[in-house]
Amino acid sequence: MREEEVSPEGWKPINVKGFINEIGPLLRPLERGEEAVYAMQAEARHLNPLGLVHGGVLTSLLDQAVALVAWNACDRQPTVTVQMDTRFLGAARAGDFLATRASLRHATRSLLFVDASVSAGGAPVAAASAILKRTAKTGQST
Repeated sequence: MREEEVSPEGWKPINVKGFINEIGPLLRPLERGEEAVYAMQAEARHLNPLGLVHGGVLTSLLDQAVALVAWNACDRQPTVTVQMDTRFLGAARAGDFLATRASLRHATRSLLFVDASVSAGGAPVAAASAILKRTAKTGQST
């Protein structure tokens, strides 16, 4: 879905700067619940030569979801991904709506541990466990 197109019913694009806008737009539900849920519509431009959504697209979507959860958990202070282990569980194709759920598992003073998953039509496609580090805003130290 290109930005000029209408988002699926119940979803709206969110303004996240950087790379995710090149593969997105990233969507969030109009009605926010307790759980962090994001999504994107898979298109032909997201496919690998086998006709499946490229693993790099799925990994980027997972990384963005864990980053947003960590950012919110840190009162919107910057974080960076230190490590992310991704497991590919199924396949997604053009036209699939990729729903991503992420949750904070644990936090210390400097590190956040976040889990995330991507599904298409309710079927699992990928999952990740990530460690993110709090970083300083410009002019601050950690």
